[in-house]
Amino acid sequence: MHMHRVEARDLPDLWFQAVYDILDHGRRFTIDRGSFAGQTRLEYDYFTGYVKFPGTPPILPDIPASCGIPNPVEEAYVYGGDGYDRAYIEYLMTPRKEPGESYTYGERLTRAPLYGDKLAWWHENASEIVDRREPDGKIVFEEDGRLYINQIEWVIDTYKRFGARNNQMVLQVAEPSDLALLDPPCLRSIDTRIQDDQLIFFVYFRSWDLWGGLPANLAGIQNLKEYMAGEIGVADGPMIVESKGLHLYGYAEDLAKLRCLKT
Repeated sequence: MHMHRVEARDLPDLWFQAVYDILDHGRRFTIDRGSFAGQTRLEYDYFTGYVKFPGTPPILPDIPASCGIPNPVEEAYVYGGDGYDRAYIEYLMTPRKEPGESYTYGERLTRAPLYGDKLAWWHENASEIVDRREPDGKIVFEEDGRLYINQIEWVIDTYKRFGARNNQMVLQVAEPSDLALLDPPCLRSIDTRIQDDQLIFFVYFRSWDLWGGLPANLAGIQNLKEYMAGEIGVADGPMIVESKGLHLYGYAEDLAKLRCLKT
């Protein structure tokens, strides 16, 4: 197994290096299950990227006009605009979920239900087990008799109240029952750390489309990080990303070669 590592200046640099390198270091696999079953893709055995300044604009890929290919991500897709009913940052940071969607990242991050033992301990005020907080409509809220947690606001509040040296503040997207889904979430978690007065994100994707998915996902996640850093009162810091399934679908290989000037 080859552990591929990229150190990048900013998000476009991370994307370009990853696209350039996968053409040489990716392994070709046939997809057995999922949205593209039967097709092939180039995939890293394991990928780690360290982005020093992810907030430095621009945060979407740089495609020179001479390449003659479109940007894999339109700015309107991330921030909203003509042709898009929902911006990606809304998908990531709000609980909105449309009919037919089994989940959204935003629903998991901002509307996480309390149930089972945790809910029982909550009602029992078992302070030796749970960090019980009164519903305030923002961090903890009630809908139709059920309690929910906004993970984003919970993490912000915890850092503000208890300080930076806290290794518990993980934004969880995945849950065990996702194994029953035909298409479980690709983003599994966003771990956080405050160090040197900066908020750092550690992002893990189980499977990750390199051409269009990575730049769109990280643009949205960077916006989330900037929001959280501002609310906590610290600087926006670097980002570390990882995936055991960062890949380039067959249809995008020719586009990647054009962008990287490879034959």
